[in-house]
Amino acid sequence: MENTSRPRVAVIGCGHWGKNHVRNMHALGALAAVCETTEPGRELARTTAPGIPLFDTVEAARERLEVDGVVIATPAETHAALTESALKAGLDVLVEKPLALTPEDGSRLLELAYQRDRILMVGHLWEYHPAITKLHELVRQGDLGAIRYVYSNRLNLGKIRSEENILWSFAPHDISVILRLMGRQPFEVVATGAGYVQPNIADVTVTQLLFDNGVRAHFFVSWLHPYKEQRLVVVGSERMASFDDVAKELVLYDQRVRWERGMPIPVRHAGTKVPFPGDEPLRIECQAFLDAIRTRKPPLADGQSAVDVLDVLAAAQRSMITHGHPVQLSPSRGRATVGR
Repeated sequence: MENTSRPRVAVIGCGHWGKNHVRNMHALGALAAVCETTEPGRELARTTAPGIPLFDTVEAARERLEVDGVVIATPAETHAALTESALKAGLDVLVEKPLALTPEDGSRLLELAYQRDRILMVGHLWEYHPAITKLHELVRQGDLGAIRYVYSNRLNLGKIRSEENILWSFAPHDISVILRLMGRQPFEVVATGAGYVQPNIADVTVTQLLFDNGVRAHFFVSWLHPYKEQRLVVVGSERMASFDDVAKELVLYDQRVRWERGMPIPVRHAGTKVPFPGDEPLRIECQAFLDAIRTRKPPLADGQSAVDVLDVLAAAQRSMITHGHPVQLSPSRGRATVGR
């Protein structure tokens, strides 16, 4: 049954990214509390959301306040435990990506959310980007024809993490969008990567996906790169599309290849910019979480999509460990096995 009252949430973590959740939930009138243990984080919370109560833990916040859900914006290795605790406490959860560090933990959390009838949402931010929404619309309408190939670059000399590699830090966004575009899981994953800054922590990875309809995709992620690039390209049988998140441009190209007298001839036309709303993706994501709490309807980036992404991440990680051996995924989203 839909709850008509305004949901109230607590944000756990007010650091590098958590502060943006605090800002957005405060602007949406839904922020009940911030849970933060460090003094720099608490000071940032005071500045970002003046007057909002600060607590060390969600339990302390729940003792004092009425809270419907939590936003978890803490280091990746804490996500699974904090999500489990919140679900068992009867709270709805929006957790930053990745949901967990293994598909097994992700599946366990998904089952727990089902059992407790709780909303479980993951922060796959690109799924809420207005340009990506528009791109999905173009694909659904058939403006690109049949999808042939998809690739994504997410590159920067950015925040280098010590608790997770670049694959787990950057790639969930690209994987989630590619899976949504394809409407299915890949059956084969191949990945290579290397660490240059810290031992055994990859700074650069390239991952290839093969789908059962013959479509291929790849994504290149790196935090050891001279300039920032966040670009998604979709190649269709009739047209091509490119979304540049740095330039904030979605361009549709009326370009393809036609055959004349047995020869492939490129058909080239200038690209056309496709307009899309300028709304902040995180604001849309936060509102989607509040809507899910109120309506009890699963959000776009729900727990199942989070587990689907974890399956691909785990397969890519295993392929890297085995020096690029193909890793198979079953059509039913089963566990990965190394191909021979």
